[in-house]
Amino acid sequence: MRQNARVTPDSRSEYQELVDEVSELLGAPATLENRDFELIAFGAYDTEGDLDPSVLDPVRTRSILTRRSTAAVRSWFEGFGITRATGPVRIPPTPEAGVYRGRTCLPVRHRGVVLGYVWLLDTDPRPTERQLTAAMAVTARIGALLADEAQHGADLSRELRAVLTAERDWQRDMAVAELRTALGTRADTPHAVVCVAPWPTADPDGAPSVRTVPGATALCTVPWGAAGQSLALLVRLRSADLPAPATAAAGRLLERARGTGGPAGPAGAEAVAAAGVSAPRSGLAELEAAWWEASAAARAARAESRFGPVAQWTSIGPFRLLTALPAHAAHDPAVRALLTPAHRELARTAEVYLDRAGQAGRTAAELGIHRQTLYYRLSRVEQLTGLDLDDGEDRLLLHMALKAHRL
Repeated sequence: MRQNARVTPDSRSEYQELVDEVSELLGAPATLENRDFELIAFGAYDTEGDLDPSVLDPVRTRSILTRRSTAAVRSWFEGFGITRATGPVRIPPTPEAGVYRGRTCLPVRHRGVVLGYVWLLDTDPRPTERQLTAAMAVTARIGALLADEAQHGADLSRELRAVLTAERDWQRDMAVAELRTALGTRADTPHAVVCVAPWPTADPDGAPSVRTVPGATALCTVPWGAAGQSLALLVRLRSADLPAPATAAAGRLLERARGTGGPAGPAGAEAVAAAGVSAPRSGLAELEAAWWEASAAARAARAESRFGPVAQWTSIGPFRLLTALPAHAAHDPAVRALLTPAHRELARTAEVYLDRAGQAGRTAAELGIHRQTLYYRLSRVEQLTGLDLDDGEDRLLLHMALKAHRL
């Protein structure tokens, strides 16, 4: 079985070296992006025009600063046939599109498949045919490296998915062993698991490249209840006490999920995506538990806006218990009538009242109603549920049911 190239800092520096080689060959600043227009490397070749603020190119600047190009920019450049081209494609300056400087695109292909693009800003004089031919030979080496990396990423994706979806313990143990072998020494480093749900597509080609998410080790799509699919991501941490790389990765992926438009929710409404981050772990033995935590935190983030679009498992409080309940637990007979659409305002009043520890003044102020109105609504809640809001256990049952209903 062929061993695929590992995605390591060394391979990233190899991309940089190849881009610098193209820049030197052509005497022009070069930028390498994958086929989704996500930045891989760029060369800062010094030319007088490249350093002149009057001719700075907004498209190139944005690509370098944000690590990707916009969908509009992608559509514009693809309109010149770069996805089908096998040789250099000349693109003229178009200021109205933000393309202030002309450029040449060198398609990066491997075995006939386009995997990325090398972009060259125009210089005077322009590169000769001989120079461009030499540069295309370098893009072939870039294509081979991208192909190896893509294959290895696909292997890691398959192995991570096998761990997270295994139905039997022995199947999970085998999948963990395979993933550990594929990751090598990285398997024992501190890490966290991220869940972004719902994810717009189950198509592996619709998932982002691991390379474009700092700290990412592996990612895959996983079935996620009625919402369709979620995205699972394994993120390396510098320390188990510093989850920042995982929360940053979650935010980046969430931006992408929301930007592409999620799947339809009830009555055709778009399902709002959210992200969850597990507690940090060392090693892969508890990967299944970490995925459960990340998924639970994502559910809590969708149910409670106060957790933010990215919720950490360690910060969701009672939802750590509520997310463990089966779905039907929210339909306790005592609260069934209260949870109908006709009594939505009463349910909200009861939840705010319980969130404020039964303090009538704080509850009335938050709801913007008079205390007498609050007391009337609470009496209606008691009539509908048969629960006594002066009884601690009845209040606990109602509070749990109201929270669980939104999960």
